[in-house]
Formats: sequence, structure tokens, C-alpha cells
Amino acid sequence: MNYRITGTGSCIPDITKTNSDFLKNKFLDLDGNNIQSSNAEIIEKFKSITGIVERRYAPDEINSSDLAAVAASVAIKDSNLDKETLDYIIVAHNTGDISCKSGQVDTLPSIASKVKAKLKIKNPNCVAYDIICGCPGWVEGVIQAKSFIKSGMAKKCLVIGCDTLSRILDENDRDSMIYADGAGAIILESDSSYDGGILSHKSATFTYDGENDFIFYGTSYDTKARAKSDQKFIKMQGRKVYEFALTNVPVAMKSCFDDTNCKIENLKKIFIHQANKKMDEAIIKRFFRLYKTSAPKDILPMNIEEFGNSSVATIPTLFDLVKKTNYQGHKVSKGDIIMFASVGAGMNINAITYKV
Repeated sequence: MNYRITGTGSCIPDITKTNSDFLKNKFLDLDGNNIQSSNAEIIEKFKSITGIVERRYAPDEINSSDLAAVAASVAIKDSNLDKETLDYIIVAHNTGDISCKSGQVDTLPSIASKVKAKLKIKNPNCVAYDIICGCPGWVEGVIQAKSFIKSGMAKKCLVIGCDTLSRILDENDRDSMIYADGAGAIILESDSSYDGGILSHKSATFTYDGENDFIFYGTSYDTKARAKSDQKFIKMQGRKVYEFALTNVPVAMKSCFDDTNCKIENLKKIFIHQANKKMDEAIIKRFFRLYKTSAPKDILPMNIEEFGNSSVATIPTLFDLVKKTNYQGHKVSKGDIIMFASVGAGMNINAITYKV
């Protein structure tokens, strides 16, 4: 039995926020002190490391579930699927629905149930649920969907990654410039006649040495605001995340790829979580070094410069763009062997090798 992606979809919000929009922010350090660099210098250094020039934010009236429903509709149409035949709707996210006015995370009912309602699916046997697995959530959702199909519990699954990280940002934290909003979706089906599909996958969670504290919810760097409110924002120990990723992600990717018995020279594209351009490029360099070779020139599609880091949405939106538009000259063709790989809060790592 093969596990094939039959449709893809994405929803990238229209509001563009450029780096220059942060010039008036009051950036503070962990202790609430002013950073001794101009905002122009801070932003230029940020750009040189992350590669981000702009990012997309959802309009105030649009929530994660709205973005997810749009991406899902596109994927369903792309697959020529009768939505009533879906067995599972799996939605990966980290923040639920967050209204701009309240700032409160809303995960009840699940985003998946909200999406099912927005899609007007009648079939009660279509089971909808969410997973929270950090930025690797969408990849983990695909792995779960494959497992359901392999076990005989499902034939067709809709897997979505969506987040509106713009609503949990501390404007006094430099890292707030990283994050963005978006949604991406795929349909995974069983197809015994298809020569391809999911070839292998790997997942891992690291917590023993405090890794679960590398990305977390924390209070504002503004001590005055912190005294008035216990509101939480997304926070990150950037250096620790960087070192963790470079140490562990290439090894996990190799373990995944080795299970296919394919030759490394046959790997055509790697769709890696768009977290940080410098970090992603270093991960890929180390991955190929494990095979005593260099990374091919066009192995790594990237859209972080234009869309920022939308967490669970980065890989499915990038894959959709490349598949349908040959984004920035990248393309995937039938028979190509590609890889999805991600790392994020948990700390979680996962990867999938896939034959198009």
C-alpha cells in the first residue's frame, strides 16, 4: 500500500509587514533594559541571520480556523475529492484561534471541528482533532494520517497546519520580527497502484536536558507591562534552539532517509521548516556532510524572506507554491524523491521521505 498526497492548498494572508515597520519598536533585553543598538542596526542584523525581509499577517477579523478552512478547500478541490469521504481532519497548530481584541487562546472546540463546520461536511464518521507539536506539527500530522491509513482505520485524510503567531508577539522582543501567519493543507490517500508516496519517516522529542524550555510562553520584556499583566507571548532561547537544531536535525534526517535505501544523489528537494535561513542552510550542509558530499545547489526551496516563519504552515505552504507555481525556479516532478523536515517547540524533530 502506498500513501500519496493527492491535493495541496495554502492560504497566505494579504497583509504584508516589512522590516521597516519595526523601526519604531522599543526593543528591550531580558531584564527590560534598552538594547544598545539602533533599531536600524538591530533589523539589519536580524535580516542577515534569518533572511526575513517581510512577513504576512492575517486581518483582525480572520482567525487560524478561517485560514485553515481556505487552505483545506483548495486542497480538496485540487484532489478532486468528495469531502464527505474524508475519514480524518487533522489540524496542527500551536495557538488556536486568537481574537485580536482578547489575546486569549481559543481551542474549544478544536480547530479541526471548526474547519469541518466551515467546510459543511455532514458525515459524522469524519473525525476531526487537533495536535500540538510545535512547528513540526504538520509533518507529525501527516505521519499520523499515514498510520491511520496503514492500520485500515482510514483511506483519506485531510492534514492542515495553521497559526496566527502575529497575535502572541511581544513588541519589545526582537524575536517578534520572525513570526507570521498562514495555513497549508494536503490530502493523503491510499493508492496501491501509485509508484511513490511516503517512503519513510522519523520523529523524536527531546526534553531530558531542559530542551522543553527552549521555546515557550513568557511575559513581556517590558517590566512595567509585566507588572500590570500576566499576559503571555511566544518566547525563544535563540542560541540554544540554533545549537540544538544543528546538532540533532541532520542526524534525524539521515536516519529517515537511510530507511528508504535510496541513494543520496537521488534526493531532489528538501522542504524544511522555514525558521531561520542561516540555520536551515547550516542544517542542510551538515546533513549532506554526513554522506561525505556537498549539498546540491538547488536542493533547498526557501520562502522565509517573503513570508516569515508561520510555524506549522511553512512546509505545506512552500510545497504548495513549488508544486503549483515553480516558486523561485524550484519544481517537483513525478518520480522525484523529496524530504519534509522540521524542528520546533518540545523540542520536537521529524522528517518524511516522499516519492512524488
